[in-house]
Amino acid sequence: MAGSFFQNQVPSIKSFYSRFLPVEKIHIEQFLGLSKKHLLIDVRSPSEYKHAHIPGAYNLPLFTDEERKAVGTAYKQKSRGAAIKIALDSFGPKMRKMIEEIESATCLPDGRAGLMAPGSRLILIYCWRGGMRSAAVAWLMDLYGFKVFTLAGGYKKFRHHVLETFEIPFHFKILGGFTGTGKTALIKELEKRGETVINLEETAKHKGSAFGNIDMHEQPGQEMFENLLAQELRKKSVKECKTSAAGIHYSLIWLEDESQRIGLVNLPNDLWNTMRRSPVYFIKIPFEERLKQLVHEYGSLDRKKMAEAIGRIRDRLGGLNAKNAAQFLIDGNISECFRILLQYYDKHYLKALHNREEINSLLYEINCDSVTIENADKLVSLRQYHSEVS
Repeated sequence: MAGSFFQNQVPSIKSFYSRFLPVEKIHIEQFLGLSKKHLLIDVRSPSEYKHAHIPGAYNLPLFTDEERKAVGTAYKQKSRGAAIKIALDSFGPKMRKMIEEIESATCLPDGRAGLMAPGSRLILIYCWRGGMRSAAVAWLMDLYGFKVFTLAGGYKKFRHHVLETFEIPFHFKILGGFTGTGKTALIKELEKRGETVINLEETAKHKGSAFGNIDMHEQPGQEMFENLLAQELRKKSVKECKTSAAGIHYSLIWLEDESQRIGLVNLPNDLWNTMRRSPVYFIKIPFEERLKQLVHEYGSLDRKKMAEAIGRIRDRLGGLNAKNAAQFLIDGNISECFRILLQYYDKHYLKALHNREEINSLLYEINCDSVTIENADKLVSLRQYHSEVS
């Protein structure tokens, strides 16, 4: 009789204890893999999130910036217990709202799928080091019925993952060419044709030159740029990745030849060094054709912003060239203004191009008559040829 009683209670006892088991911490690869299909929550403060976060994460801050400061001060000056009590004062009143906010993230007002797959009850949570903040919110969401995973090591671990990404020996094909060659359009065309590409200027929200920020969105900060770039590299490099006895073979990725600095952000040193050792496919187009392209592409930009851009490179242009370019701009003679600028950028690019070790073995020149996306045909055929004979 007693035995049958306890047997009948086993399921409920297991259910009771499973509810109070610690939320599982998982490693970075599994965490990021799940984040492709499930809601990713950053519980750090708004300023931490704004500075940089895991791409695609939804900010559900446990504390405001002021509350975080108060908790941190209590921890340092008093004790862990004092800090927890202050934290509970902030956390308690927010519990219901946080649950409701996550529930509303499952779908948008018009019924379309939102941040989570419809019906999904699995969520991923991280804080700075995978400590008390993520544990507290995970406990609440787990208690309510969500399946919760937290990131072992938190955002700090993710940053290590990002920096390790740039050390990977990726196989790059660098698309080169003087300013006005239409490299950005070719990168996009290559992608349409099934090539694996990463658009660095799109990720950096900057076109690279002194005029590159005009009519563009605000650039991400350096750390966020690295996070976005690492995500793209991981995603694109394994798109066609195969494993053999010799190890991992990374897919070929097209990148546009860029300076290390793109506006206000820099390409990480390890990645930059890999790019500089990679083959360069140099689109060679006559000067006058490139000048016409620049006038078409930039001629309608705001004149005041263009004048400011000329001012930023005044010292490198030289006083007389800068003065003449600015005057041509005032007179509305865009073609002559850009002629001066293009001569400067050609000289600057040529120097950077040849400032590579073993450039003669890396450089493949492709002669083209004009600026057109059809030049992509030559790029694809030449890339395929070199892949077959290598």
